[in-house]
Amino acid sequence: MTLVEQIVRLLDVRLLDPLEVLLEGDETVDAVRVLLRTRAKRWADTLLNGDDPAATMTAARLIANLYPGDRAFDPPADWWATPLGQAVAVRAGHPWAESVSYATAGAMLGITRQGVHDLVRRGRLPRHPDGGVPSAAIRDRLRGETP
Repeated sequence: MTLVEQIVRLLDVRLLDPLEVLLEGDETVDAVRVLLRTRAKRWADTLLNGDDPAATMTAARLIANLYPGDRAFDPPADWWATPLGQAVAVRAGHPWAESVSYATAGAMLGITRQGVHDLVRRGRLPRHPDGGVPSAAIRDRLRGETP
C-alpha cells in the first residue's frame, strides 16, 4: 500500500463512510470523496518532499483528524510500519512525544526493542534523561543523520 492509498483508505473509513450513512448516500459525499483523493496526493507529497515545518504540520493535521481522541496520540507499534507511520517518523519523529520507549523506538526504526537497547548501549542512539530514546534521534537516524 502506498502513502496516498493509506491516506485515502483512512479518509474513507473514518470520515466519508460515516458521513455517507448520516446523509443517506447524498451525492455531495461523492464530490467530497473526489476532493479528498486529490488532497491526499498533495498531503502525501508534502509529507515525503515538503520542508520539515510543512511536513510536520501536515502530519499533525492528518493524525488529529484521522485518529481523534481525548488522549495524546499513541499508536500501536505496528502503525509505525505503515506508509503513514514511516513518513511521520522520518519527518517528525513522534509528533507529540519528546521521548519514546525502547519498544516504540524499535517499531519506528523497524528493529526490535533489544536492537534499540544495543544501539543505546553502543552510543549509536542517545538515551533520553527521562528514559527511552529522544524522538528527534529516531527521526535523525531514519534520515541517515546518525553521529
